[in-house]
Amino acid sequence: MSAPIVLSKLTLATLGGRPLLTDLDLSFARERTGLIGRNGVGKSSLLAVIAGEGPALAGTVTVAGRIAMLHQAAQPRSGETVADLFGARDALALLRKAAQGEAAPSELDEVDWTIGQRIVSSLARFGLDVDLDVGLAALSGGQATRARLAALTFCEPDFVLLDEPTNNLDRGGRRAVLDLLAGWRGGAIVVSHDRELLETVDAIVELTSLGASRYGGNWSRYVERKDIELSAATRDLAEAERRLTETGCKAQAAIERQARRDGAGKRKQARGGMPRILAGARKDRSEDTGGAGARTASRQRVEALAGVDLARQRVEVLQTPSVALAPTGLAAGKTVLALDRVSVGYQPLRPVLSDLSLSITGPERVAIVGRNGTGKTTLLKLISGELRPWRGVVHVTSRLAVFDQQLSLLRPSDSVLVNYQRINPDSDLNACRAALARFLFRGDTVLQIVGQLSGGQILRAGLACVLAGPQPPFLLVLDEPTNHLDLDSIRAIEAGLIAYDGALVVVSHDEQFLEAIGVSSRIGLTVVEKSR
Repeated sequence: MSAPIVLSKLTLATLGGRPLLTDLDLSFARERTGLIGRNGVGKSSLLAVIAGEGPALAGTVTVAGRIAMLHQAAQPRSGETVADLFGARDALALLRKAAQGEAAPSELDEVDWTIGQRIVSSLARFGLDVDLDVGLAALSGGQATRARLAALTFCEPDFVLLDEPTNNLDRGGRRAVLDLLAGWRGGAIVVSHDRELLETVDAIVELTSLGASRYGGNWSRYVERKDIELSAATRDLAEAERRLTETGCKAQAAIERQARRDGAGKRKQARGGMPRILAGARKDRSEDTGGAGARTASRQRVEALAGVDLARQRVEVLQTPSVALAPTGLAAGKTVLALDRVSVGYQPLRPVLSDLSLSITGPERVAIVGRNGTGKTTLLKLISGELRPWRGVVHVTSRLAVFDQQLSLLRPSDSVLVNYQRINPDSDLNACRAALARFLFRGDTVLQIVGQLSGGQILRAGLACVLAGPQPPFLLVLDEPTNHLDLDSIRAIEAGLIAYDGALVVVSHDEQFLEAIGVSSRIGLTVVEKSR
């Protein structure tokens, strides 16, 4: 299969000069490739360089064909409309002018009579029905992403670059992206943590600080290969630990043999059976032999320890983390959340939620689902107390933790450790470090400033501060927790939530995540008819 995109000796760094990728040799064939790796490893930077939108420190990028790119969390320009995404503002203006009979004869030859209908059809493919003159700023995040996807494929490029395309999309929008990629016959590079989306790709490339590794097949095949690698790494660790034990035993046996020989020589000298000069020479040889043996044993032990450390690091990278948490003590029959005929909104006579009732008792795990704009985030604000109901009653347990998408429970200017100590004031330093280590914050990483962390690291820090403390909350509320996370962070968060024995309310469109954390029921929200 041909490779229309070839990277040779490519070296990338952040704007601040931090190295990302060095001497990277990689090619992308005309197939669908999932690009994965930890946050900050350089996935988005690599896409930008391939698209010709970012510089490389060294190396070359060769591209054959037309490329179109979907950026992650792209912000609309002032006054930018849906038509601008398609580069069709002038063409649509001319079409309207011609339809009204106001176009000059010379302009009629330039009219694209079908462009409006083609754009509308492209938007409909992604479940979007909006006026082409509407401003992008007026659309929800999910609507804007759908419009950008429609514009991306409108020009029928040879290769599409998608940076987290399912972020902020509801189930319908995600389905549109899945269908697009499943039926895409050109080349595609998809940066994503969405495991359902990665099931549709032909290959997966994993980026690390050491370079890139390619795995043929989709996400399931990748997981199978990683499981094989984990088994091999586990065997290597066991063998390295065996060698370390064996080295220690041999060193101890050598020391004991030398001690016995020295003791025998001393006893013989004491009996007078050996000339003094000969005894001195033997003593010198014994000391030399003992010193050389000690140096050899020390070198072998250092090498064995290094082997164990390397093997253990490999296992830790590949192994799904497990998390042990303190019990909440939540009783099965205790009600932690009750809403009785609640209505709430932001503008008078325009409720977002109307006459809503629900109850969560004991350690239930509930997912709030629905299309974008149905009020999922509004419901979480109601639960947290950020919004007060217009009508009805809200009862929430006092032992509550809410994780909004901004993670506002953490102070950005403080370190992870300081945030933990503030939220858990009765924990000593050792307990704080032990708790944070369960969520992969070890050593000096606990001293990192929260405001300088990636989105995935911030969420892990928040969960560590709340769940790993001596008294976890009865009720945990999460708003789209897997957005902008890398796959390692998702695994760590899933492990923490699986270990948590309290009640859980989560807004998420990630079905694999909901299944992994054991959601038992779903509450579907629909758009409320607006009062006139």
